[in-house]
Amino acid sequence: MSKAIHWQGVFPAVSTQFNPDFSLDLLATHQVMRNLVADGVSGLVVCGTVGENTSLTTAEKLAVIEVAKDAAAGKVPVIAGVAEFTTEFARNTVREAARVGVDGVMVMPALVYSAKPHETAAHFRSIATGTDLPVMVYNNPPIYKNDVTPDILIALQDCENIVCFKDSSGDTRRFIDLRNAVGDRFVLFAGLDDVVLESIAVGAEGWVSGMSNAFPKEGETLFRLAREQRFDEALALYRWFMPLLHLDARADLVQCIKLCEALVGRGSSVTRPPRLPLQGEALTEVQAIVAKALAERPVLPQVGL
Repeated sequence: MSKAIHWQGVFPAVSTQFNPDFSLDLLATHQVMRNLVADGVSGLVVCGTVGENTSLTTAEKLAVIEVAKDAAAGKVPVIAGVAEFTTEFARNTVREAARVGVDGVMVMPALVYSAKPHETAAHFRSIATGTDLPVMVYNNPPIYKNDVTPDILIALQDCENIVCFKDSSGDTRRFIDLRNAVGDRFVLFAGLDDVVLESIAVGAEGWVSGMSNAFPKEGETLFRLAREQRFDEALALYRWFMPLLHLDARADLVQCIKLCEALVGRGSSVTRPPRLPLQGEALTEVQAIVAKALAERPVLPQVGL
């Protein structure tokens, strides 16, 4: 089944757009997604970390998915993030996402509770067996405090619709360990922007990217150069990109990425509390990074975009 999904390339972790009063702005969200598709991204991940999943009601999540399906217009797959406090809540969210036509789900460990490995495995197994949708397992231990190790994936290899592993630990050795243990059973996705080149070099077939919201053509070009093993060109672009990509590894990554979108005219910087706007040195730092990147923005190599 992992070979049937054809998930590869850059899937921006799309931001959810809000009005100044923090209400959901579906028209702006649709525009952000439509622009990404027009710029050549390979897929959309909605309601993930950057999409402020835990700040949305279930009805709002479903509305965002419906908007994404319309914006994608069948050109690229739409994957919905699932981040809930309990396994049953997650199963219900997946059922609702399937009802509105999502192409797959990206499932996080149960939030807040620090699970033991066998509990984490049971969480993913229960969700996968409750749906026919393809499932991407999402590991982000710095943010969500639960570590989905290669051993946990190995224990889940019999779940046919768990097809993909997105790792945001920053430890690219895990991709090697997983491939050594189970071959190409799982499609591998990079999940941390500032180790994407290394991740592709050791087998990642896709990239769920935060900063590609603001710089989608650069992200997709970097990915394709690396996949084509055009590493001299990829490294040159990676060096330019790296100060921006580091923003994806910060605790305030959502504010950083949405501010970058606003600075380049691709979206709003508004986040829902408890996330507050960047201020002081943090604001000045991100503004300077974007200004330098725009001043030195490279001419992109041809990769078929």
